[in-house]
Amino acid sequence: MLARVWSASVVGIDAVKVGVEVDVSGGLPGIMILGLPDAAIQEGKERVRATLKNAGFGFPTKKIVINLSPADLRKEGPSFDLPISVGILAASEQVGADLLGDYLFLGEVSLDGSLRPVAGVLPIAASARSMGITGLVVPADNAQEAAAVDGLEVYGFRNLLEVTDFLNNPSRYKPVQAIYKNEVLPANSVDLVDLKDIKGQAHARRALEIAAAGGHNLIFVGPPGSGKTMLARRLPGILPPLGFAEALEVTRIHSVAGLLKNKGTLVRERPFRSPHHSASGPSLVGGGSYPRPGEISLAHTGVLFLDELTEFKRDVLEFLRQPLEDGYVAISRAKQSVNFPAQFTLVASTNPCACGFYGDVIQQCSCTPRKREDYWAKLSGPLMDRIDLQVAVNRLKPEEITQQPTGESSLEIRKRVIKARDIATQRFKNEQNLRCNAQMQSRHLQIWCKLDDSSKRLLEGAIQKLSLSARASDRILKVARTIADLAGDEQLKVHHIAEAIQYRTIDRM
Repeated sequence: MLARVWSASVVGIDAVKVGVEVDVSGGLPGIMILGLPDAAIQEGKERVRATLKNAGFGFPTKKIVINLSPADLRKEGPSFDLPISVGILAASEQVGADLLGDYLFLGEVSLDGSLRPVAGVLPIAASARSMGITGLVVPADNAQEAAAVDGLEVYGFRNLLEVTDFLNNPSRYKPVQAIYKNEVLPANSVDLVDLKDIKGQAHARRALEIAAAGGHNLIFVGPPGSGKTMLARRLPGILPPLGFAEALEVTRIHSVAGLLKNKGTLVRERPFRSPHHSASGPSLVGGGSYPRPGEISLAHTGVLFLDELTEFKRDVLEFLRQPLEDGYVAISRAKQSVNFPAQFTLVASTNPCACGFYGDVIQQCSCTPRKREDYWAKLSGPLMDRIDLQVAVNRLKPEEITQQPTGESSLEIRKRVIKARDIATQRFKNEQNLRCNAQMQSRHLQIWCKLDDSSKRLLEGAIQKLSLSARASDRILKVARTIADLAGDEQLKVHHIAEAIQYRTIDRM
């Protein structure tokens, strides 16, 4: 007898519907799986055999042919265990087949019949409606993850016996209800480090606030011990909370990467990724024969922090140029080409020279001009051009070190950031995929960043004196727009432009 069960395979962060066709017929007993299965699926036939026997079902002592269609799509992972098990039971007439055409099945089976969670459930759930699927049958630990998608019935089960009972008696079960269906999700109770712990550094704190309010890229340059890393790690505490739509995007990416396994809940905080400087290019942008998201995609809607930027290999840093400009990364391999979203805020830190003390008022620099030039040559001009805020951070004076912190808390700054973001959101209400000022294009600048005569003269003088590119001048306007939003000003003014320009005047030599 022939039975067909629907499942799905993840390609990038999207899903493709996969038909699991099971034919049980006379012939030499055995299982054959067709349709480009990987090793995990091939091993799955032995898991399924043992699972069905241990769960009390009869395993057909006949020839079993399993076809995964479309046949030219590579299938990966243990998520096909459940649909294969259900298909064998349906083909051998041990469960009813009436619901098989309406539901999509995902899950890994254990030898005792229990269901284990799998990666990639959320992107499959998000695509299920366009596939003509009514609902999903998934392991219980994946149920909340899938239920986050509106208009989809999700059933979560602990073991194979519950799945078969559902197929035979569907009226006994009710779909899982999602916990969160709000515009803004409550954050996890995690203790974030607070900016009130930072002593002094008013200029750097202001830059952090602007970066958070506008989504601008930021680099701190200063000697060892000046607080660059402490400042950068406090950025998440002043970022606005994730909206529900953003949380779905982030969770889809983390689900594909396998970082939600055994969790089954939405990501509720903006990502903060901090790869080591020994990271390779593919680990940053993603890759593999069948591409998976890298650090920049895992930082989508959040922060990518590159500490000790000049210690990264130059060719690795060049991988960042296109994603910083476009907001996504396109990965092409011989077997597959995918796009991953990558709208992140880059925050970096570096010393001003090889010895680390150029420009320091306490310790004299021992580097020659040529050595300093070679040090900064590790960072290309095009990459630095894409960093909106370039801030010098000096070491504290002795009297500043001994004083008690008196700066504003992250909570107070966050309120201003949220207010500025709300202004930008209202401005961009008719624009798709435009969430913050840093994402504006040239056509947007002509509408929302108009300059009066005095502001034009100031900007033209800065472009000539600092030899700024057209891209750099556009980024000055974006930063000025954010500064104006923080001040509650609708029109750009001279002092907004002046403050934005000072963030492009760092002394490298």
